[in-house]
Amino acid sequence: MKKPITASEYQPPMRNGVTASKVFIESTNQKYQTTFEYLCEHFPHIEKNEWQQRFEDGLILNIQGQTLSVASALQSNTHLYYYRFLKHEIHVPFLEKIIFENNDLLVVDKPHFLTISPTGKYVQETLLVRLKKSTGNEQLTPIHRLDRETAGIVLFSKNKATRGVYQQMFAEREVKKIYHAIAAYNSNLTFPCQLNLRMEKGHPFYTMQVVAGNANSSTDIEILERNQSWAKYLLKPLTGKQHQLRVHLNYLNIPIKNDPFYPTVVHKNDDDFSQPLQLLAKQIEFLDPLTKQIMCFCSEYELTL
Repeated sequence: MKKPITASEYQPPMRNGVTASKVFIESTNQKYQTTFEYLCEHFPHIEKNEWQQRFEDGLILNIQGQTLSVASALQSNTHLYYYRFLKHEIHVPFLEKIIFENNDLLVVDKPHFLTISPTGKYVQETLLVRLKKSTGNEQLTPIHRLDRETAGIVLFSKNKATRGVYQQMFAEREVKKIYHAIAAYNSNLTFPCQLNLRMEKGHPFYTMQVVAGNANSSTDIEILERNQSWAKYLLKPLTGKQHQLRVHLNYLNIPIKNDPFYPTVVHKNDDDFSQPLQLLAKQIEFLDPLTKQIMCFCSEYELTL
């Protein structure tokens, strides 16, 4: 008797740089007659006509890799695979650049406005999907993150077998990072300095705020150059809190130039690329856990006063 294929044994192929997502259908979902009905209810943020289009385009599969239709009956206690797509996605008119590659790592210089991974409004116009398409490597995974608004160096794992040792390197803060930022110059502030603050989730939920309590974020700050109004700062984050550098400079009342979140959230059109956040992940340095060599990568981007 032929052994049935399980979700762990079958993985649908990458399509146009997008890896299939997986969802488990529990037996409690028997109230739904069709797979289409279940998906529409399970993912209410996705319009029904978008799910219908995915079925028509052959983007919904069962664990055997068979294409399902809108009329396909829902099967419980099994997995479904589906591919994400957006009917209308704004093109990001800036290109990433691969600056280093070996068997385990891909090092990329990311432009401003390019999201790392598929989320919300972006699928094709993300760094991960672009790289999967250009390299053909479905195993590519970002080892760390940069905000959509931030440009600079990002490391990707090419090899699932060695991914963990590089992720652990970041988790244990064994990576030295240097950022550059353009922000207001204030002669009343003294640099270099180390800023230690407690950061928690803010309002709106996608922002961070400084609160009273023991510090959980730390940044070394110095000035590289300045004029009467602006300064170019060198930032060394010693911790890795979300939006840490942006929040720290805002706390000093010198928010980063063109920051859409700090001190005030400013909602810009998604196709407005006119004022990039002046924050750059300039350099990453670490001892490679596999080769035992010092690795150092610098962004080719430059911020100017």
